[in-house]
Amino acid sequence: MKDWWIYKGDRSTDRLGRLGAHRPPWRSFDGDIDERYQVPSLDDDRYRSDRERGAGYIVDEREAELVNSALYLRRPLLVTGVPGVGKSTLAYSIAQDLGLGPVLRWPITSRTTLRDGLYRYDAIRRLEDANLKRLEDPAATAVPAVTASPGEAIGKYLQLGPLGSAFIPTERPRVLLIDEIDKGDLDLPGDLLTVLDEGRFDIPELARLAEHTPTVAVGTDDRGGKARITAGRVSCRAFPIVVLTSNGEREFPPAFLRRCIRLTITSPSREKLLYIIEQRIGREAAAAADGENGIISAFLKRRATGALATDQLLNAIQLRLAGAWTAPEDLGRLTDATMHVLSGPDAT
Repeated sequence: MKDWWIYKGDRSTDRLGRLGAHRPPWRSFDGDIDERYQVPSLDDDRYRSDRERGAGYIVDEREAELVNSALYLRRPLLVTGVPGVGKSTLAYSIAQDLGLGPVLRWPITSRTTLRDGLYRYDAIRRLEDANLKRLEDPAATAVPAVTASPGEAIGKYLQLGPLGSAFIPTERPRVLLIDEIDKGDLDLPGDLLTVLDEGRFDIPELARLAEHTPTVAVGTDDRGGKARITAGRVSCRAFPIVVLTSNGEREFPPAFLRRCIRLTITSPSREKLLYIIEQRIGREAAAAADGENGIISAFLKRRATGALATDQLLNAIQLRLAGAWTAPEDLGRLTDATMHVLSGPDAT
């Protein structure tokens, strides 16, 4: 481990203070912090799976160097690799290691738009609730009544998405996982540029009310979270740690790529596989899987013909622990059942 690293993968000490001392002048953000807004803690039992997923990631030196480069430069980290090598888990490892709260995850599909990640406004539900209220109290339309302010009324139906929640101004950055961005529309990477460059975005529905209701409380992507937005604008203070994953299925525009730190995660070596098994399942399981005729050797031999995911190896080991295909002559049947090649000449 190197002295300049902030992220080390071991959660040994709080090292985030270095970010403030080494802020690039061109990546400075000044959003006003709302002291009432609280980022959930990963120690909360509701986020136990996030905590365990992050703690189980094994980071190597090259990965740590590029993650830390992205941290210092306040730039997104574009992580590429075959399915199952731990691209998404890296984001959980960063959040766990630096104590930054639950990961804000934005899964991308072919229909995803930028607004999906920023916020959702349920105008239809708002209209339905208004109609229901009139039906329950017909006199309400004829007799003026004390009602909530326009801002309070609309805030009930507006919720920040994972991207929008990542830009809520806080002292410490949030970790945002934009998962499988290569599945999105061709325009999505370009649409992201302005938000990622400026560290802010506007919500027109709230901006129109700013003169009468300057501050509005809205929901966030955290469970039960609330944030106060002023003048319809969300501006970050600490730029989020943005991890974008890609399976390498397509190229991205040069304007997008030049703003990213790029990391390609390669398939783990035998030594790293042993360490992963030891951390995830146990030392005895790792020892049993090793050897010239062990499951790891079978996995590496099959991986030489096409891409395999590490969790396929873990599945095979778990089956043996459950008493399935434990005889030496059953190894071939076990690999056939659990280690289908994902890509390459032998993929089906």
